Amino acid sequence: MKIGLVLEGGAMRGMYTAGVLDVFLDENIKVDGIIGVSAGVLFGVNLLSKQRGRVIRYNKKYAKDKRYMGMRSLIKTGNIINNEFAYYEVPKKLDKFDEETFEKSDTDFYATVTNVETGEAEYIKVKNAFEQMELLRATSAMPYVSKIVEYENKKYLDGGIADSIPVEKCKELGYDKIIVVLTRPIEYRKKKPNKLIAKMIYRKLPNLVKTINNRYINYNNSVEKVIELEKDKEIFVIRPSKTIKIKRIERDPEKLQEMYNLGIEDGKSRMKELKEYIGE
Repeated sequence: MKIGLVLEGGAMRGMYTAGVLDVFLDENIKVDGIIGVSAGVLFGVNLLSKQRGRVIRYNKKYAKDKRYMGMRSLIKTGNIINNEFAYYEVPKKLDKFDEETFEKSDTDFYATVTNVETGEAEYIKVKNAFEQMELLRATSAMPYVSKIVEYENKKYLDGGIADSIPVEKCKELGYDKIIVVLTRPIEYRKKKPNKLIAKMIYRKLPNLVKTINNRYINYNNSVEKVIELEKDKEIFVIRPSKTIKIKRIERDPEKLQEMYNLGIEDGKSRMKELKEYIGE
């Protein structure tokens, strides 16, 4: 039996995922493969490096740091998340990512990205986080507030644009039991966007425009499919048990802690059911 784990993105809502995954570390929950999206990738790698508490620690420490994220970075670099600081200085110097432990893991880890030429999702295996840091940047490059990222001669943006909850891909890869960690409560649905914005910003990328403008439909359909599969006990879902108002680029450490704490609470409260589902 192969166990797969799907991690939704959501920028700083990903503190919820960080809390859930830290409970996984506490309970020694092991999976055979992970497919992450955006923040689900950035924070999910710490499950395999076994660095409990790292995600909430560095995000709280640097949330208000002008070098990390915000309008200053967007104006100066074209990216709301500062590339050099967030993706290179923090994991390599300030709060080191344990690449050695990550590489020793026998769990396959896939990052979801959106190809801006085709508008389709691609799923690329992460073998070395440092060597593939541009891939990690690509999966989390939010539209409108990030530059397009080039990786291995292709151009990408945030994986959530094309596939926010890649359960179908997880099934396609042959996982028998699938755990899904979402960052929105069960009642959340995306609303129809202003379609002119994508057309103006990405007018030279018609397939990307189409995918962005249809994202709300695809996302909402994915949510309904997840609920259906969950009812049929084909997958196991952990999602926020309540709504916490948190910005995508949240700079309030207390809000980050609140979202993380909810992940801890929900992870613990569902642990017995989860172990029964995976046969422990």
